[in-house]
Amino acid sequence: MPEEQPAGARPDPRLDQLRDALAAVRARIDRAAGAAGRQERPPRLIVVTKFHPAEDVRRLAALGVTDVGENRDQEAAAKAAALPGLDLRWHFIGQLQSNKAKSVVKYAHAVHSVDRPQLAAALEKAMAAEQERTGRPPLDCFIQVNLNDADDGAAGHRGGAAPDAIPGLADQLAGSAGLRLAGLMAVAPLGADPAPAFEKLAGLSARLTAVHPGATGISAGMSQDLEQAIRFGATHLRVGSDILGPRPALG
Repeated sequence: MPEEQPAGARPDPRLDQLRDALAAVRARIDRAAGAAGRQERPPRLIVVTKFHPAEDVRRLAALGVTDVGENRDQEAAAKAAALPGLDLRWHFIGQLQSNKAKSVVKYAHAVHSVDRPQLAAALEKAMAAEQERTGRPPLDCFIQVNLNDADDGAAGHRGGAAPDAIPGLADQLAGSAGLRLAGLMAVAPLGADPAPAFEKLAGLSARLTAVHPGATGISAGMSQDLEQAIRFGATHLRVGSDILGPRPALG
């Protein structure tokens, strides 16, 4: 249950701001889940806290948030270390260099951006050492898929793995000790209607689960397109700006 402010506590306008924004996003999710006939299986909300201070994460935990997302290892590792005991699940959602795998497995519940065999191998190696050291549970791994059209030159490596690379990467993850193939992740192409992209992702997910029945996760949907993502079966939403507001000014 969310914590209440202690009697006599100093007012915290930022906490009130986050409470209101979180309630508004949860209401959007409830409406979209209802429209999609998914009231009994709503998606999990991951609040993306990148660029925002650890104190905001603490406030979110007090408001009942259990899942937070970060896209830079240095920032995520520092926040996780600063906030022990909050029972949060940390989701790594950004592009990940293989040499950061050893750090990420120390705090991450899931990595949503596995897009190449080398990264999967690095995570398996890092998890072997981390599980021997701490006995931590397996790391959930989502394959990031590039949903841009093949002739879209803007897609580039940052968009994730090509759809035809999914089967091989899925088999590798499923066969890796310490890793759990969780499903697929994607970002809708910029400047386009997200619905066709999310419909394509749903089809790719159906093909994946035909071979790997446990890999039912679909990580899709952000502040601007969460309704469409829910319509096409998203199980995990990654929402940042509509809850936390714009990136804080530097300095």
